[in-house]
Amino acid sequence: MAANAARGGFPVTAWNRTRGRADGLAELGVSVVGSPAEVARASDLVISIVSDTPDVEAVLFGPDGVASGVRPGSLVVDMSTISPSATRDFAERLAARGVAMLDAPVSGGSEGAKRGTLSIFVGGAPNDLERARPVLATLGTTITHVGPIGSGQAAKAVNQVILAGTYLGVAEGIVLALKAGLDVDQLVAALSGGAAQSWVLANRSGRMKDNEYPLGFKVSLHRKDLGIALQLARETGAALPISAIAEQLEAGLAGRGHGDDDVSAVARAIRELSGLDG
Repeated sequence: MAANAARGGFPVTAWNRTRGRADGLAELGVSVVGSPAEVARASDLVISIVSDTPDVEAVLFGPDGVASGVRPGSLVVDMSTISPSATRDFAERLAARGVAMLDAPVSGGSEGAKRGTLSIFVGGAPNDLERARPVLATLGTTITHVGPIGSGQAAKAVNQVILAGTYLGVAEGIVLALKAGLDVDQLVAALSGGAAQSWVLANRSGRMKDNEYPLGFKVSLHRKDLGIALQLARETGAALPISAIAEQLEAGLAGRGHGDDDVSAVARAIRELSGLDG
């Protein structure tokens, strides 16, 4: 994503918790620095994207965090997937320093991040979004303002809930096809012309058939996201039975050492329950 912003013509200063992952950015003109505070001192727009709510808090407010270097009038855009309520708290803490915030979680996986084709769900003030839009447009092709601060995280929770059902539905369908002796590749091609078509069917059914799950989006991260969605459901009184089942299946996979597999590995659990694998 930093590379895409640089290719889009923006001067980029970057920091990564694992420094080696920033290798290669320098050749695009990116300045790689040693802390979030250094990024903030060099920038009027700061983008963060890390794994979970405590990670965002550490990047923003920890030692040498963004808050210790950011200037009043700057804008922070958090593109992580975290708690909506924590997002609102972070925004209030930044506002006390004269700094605005957007929450802008994304969908599209590692493929979308590399290609700059992410879908971005934005919560916050509309004028702040217009300020950030030129940079966000280098990262994604769909940028949607969904409401006040925290709304982006709520929208991402809905996205992850829908994906949970889709992954489970495709996994069950592929396993049923295998058990029934059908040609899975032929069947997927046929299904893709009808109402069963989905991104998961098109891009992940082959992994489910082969029982191989190279990383796209980690099981452990999707389980974390479902935890956020289930907490939001408790707060709002929504019932999410499919998401609860998916979270339990993913917890079992993580407990058996598959937390770093792609989330399509939910098919591993369905395959085992169906007697396809030991």
